[in-house]
Amino acid sequence: MMDVALGRARFGPDSRAVLEWCQHQPQATIVAWHTVSNLFYLLSAARSAGFAREFLGGLLKFAAVASGNTESVRHALSMRMRDFEDALQVEAAITGDASFIVTRNVADYRDSSIPPLTPAAFLKRL
Repeated sequence: MMDVALGRARFGPDSRAVLEWCQHQPQATIVAWHTVSNLFYLLSAARSAGFAREFLGGLLKFAAVASGNTESVRHALSMRMRDFEDALQVEAAITGDASFIVTRNVADYRDSSIPPLTPAAFLKRL
């Protein structure tokens, strides 16, 4: 999402195509609850709070937010993943009954119970 929001030309085309697919498949699109705050913070810092609100408002027109609770965080803490934020992503994917996690950072998800796919790999599966 950051690639699209910030217009990163190198990674943008595949990421943009994934988000465009998601817009037409609203039942299939899940965003982790903590991703919303992370995106707001990062987009506000890179652009502006207004831009962040606009981007998130557009995203939430088609994406459901996977909820989390104390047990979700406990489960994420128990995962053998290097990055806790990635473990929270996996837990949100589990909670949301996701089939894949679409990310450019597939290496950090090698221990994930939900398989990671790059945007390009996801598009090839369609």
